[in-house]
Amino acid sequence: MLADTVLVVMWLGLMCYALFAGADFGAGLWDLVAGGSRRGRPQRALIEHAIGPVWEANHVWLIFVLVMLWSAFPEVFAAVMSTLYLPLTLTALGIIARGAAFAFRKASTELWQQRLFGGCFATSSVITPFFLGAVAGGVASGRVPSGLAAGSTVTSWINPTSMLGGVLAVVTCAHLAAVYLCADAARGGGPELVRAFRLRALVSGLVAGTVALVGIAVLDADAPRLFHGLTHRALPLVVLSAVAGVAGLLLLLRSLWGWARAAAALAVALILWAWGVAQYPLVLEPDLTVARAAAPPSVLIAVLIVFLAGALLLIPSLGWLYTLFQHPKTGGAAGAEEAR
Repeated sequence: MLADTVLVVMWLGLMCYALFAGADFGAGLWDLVAGGSRRGRPQRALIEHAIGPVWEANHVWLIFVLVMLWSAFPEVFAAVMSTLYLPLTLTALGIIARGAAFAFRKASTELWQQRLFGGCFATSSVITPFFLGAVAGGVASGRVPSGLAAGSTVTSWINPTSMLGGVLAVVTCAHLAAVYLCADAARGGGPELVRAFRLRALVSGLVAGTVALVGIAVLDADAPRLFHGLTHRALPLVVLSAVAGVAGLLLLLRSLWGWARAAAALAVALILWAWGVAQYPLVLEPDLTVARAAAPPSVLIAVLIVFLAGALLLIPSLGWLYTLFQHPKTGGAAGAEEAR
């Protein structure tokens, strides 16, 4: 019971990272395809304004998940890190390059410098979620066995399920970002920006749905145990995710931005929880369960106490940060002026 509680807390952190940092990564993709320096300037200005205050803060959730995994499930942490160190290293490099390029582009005055750093920022925003999705696919498909470097360092993340996870992560991040940016554009970015990001949100949502449908066949052939869990125990969550995704598209058509944001976030969150439910009680195939992988009860209790103490400080601070920069006088209005 104690190990399950810690696992749920860690999964909540993973969900927050997917919803907040995922939208930031997706915004980088839209930055990449915004167009030339003049035509794409309004879109890039809105994107920069939207992610500027929070892009570093969102990585708190990744650090939180890694520390929880290391402390509460050390055997799983060792197996994942030693087997999947190649995509994880590429992920870390992508995060570093993305952050540095984002900061340098804003400080650059020469057009060629802005293009160079902008290209690095946008490219890193695409490859980083891809590698994270590949890591998730490797774990979910049972290619990371228990033990230090017990799995293949190549086929553990270069396989059909990992490629599916990488592509799905990229298009999902793109969809979240487009939906979130619709609301930012509606607060003052102008009708052209609203139309542009609504179109992107609709198209990326349809692409994500198509990839998910194709993924059914991929999982059936490549990860049968995961496929069985998703189509049996976790099926209600999968169905609810699909319903939320369709509802989000309909809400976009009706310009109900706040509800569309909630529906898109719910669709992504439910997929993550569906994965967890489908794989439970295993954390690593073929036989490492949550109970066996967990640290001693004294460690788990200490982890939960530290989590509660940290949450009392972190959650209100992040809530205030997001609220402050969503306010028309401090967020939307300034973003609208930049976008013009």
